[in-house]
Amino acid sequence: MRLTTKGRYAVTAMLDLAFHSQAKTVTLTEIATRQTISLSYLEQLFSRLRRAGMVVGVRGPGGGYKLSRGADDINIAQVILAVDEQVDLTNCESKANCQNDQPCLTHDLWMGLSHTVRDYLDGITLAHLLDQADLQAIAQRQDGDVERIMQFRDTETVGMALK
Repeated sequence: MRLTTKGRYAVTAMLDLAFHSQAKTVTLTEIATRQTISLSYLEQLFSRLRRAGMVVGVRGPGGGYKLSRGADDINIAQVILAVDEQVDLTNCESKANCQNDQPCLTHDLWMGLSHTVRDYLDGITLAHLLDQADLQAIAQRQDGDVERIMQFRDTETVGMALK
């Protein structure tokens, strides 16, 4: 699997959404702030995730995003594929034309590895990751970080208004 920034950010954002959308919808701004991902980049990713039927957008006051189905029904491979990432570790791909339109010497080795990684990611759901104790601690720390950032921004805004 060539896991690029697009795939990693999509998984991170979906996990953040799964963690925080249990009580309410979550805005992309909240995810962007917590995960330090560009808001415009998240908008592109969520457009693809929405088209793939993984998230639902809610408009209006209190709007944002939520998962379209349970966290136990969304696996990591699905998230990566939804943002157009291929589960393939090498240039061999599944076409078997890696060397002059023919399979290379190690084609089967790399394809086997790609299948193993794909099977592994197929077996891990967002719910599995949510159950990890260290994830809970990290998410709580990030929430505290966001609160401090927002307080700083509010203080800065008040200071600018007083000038």
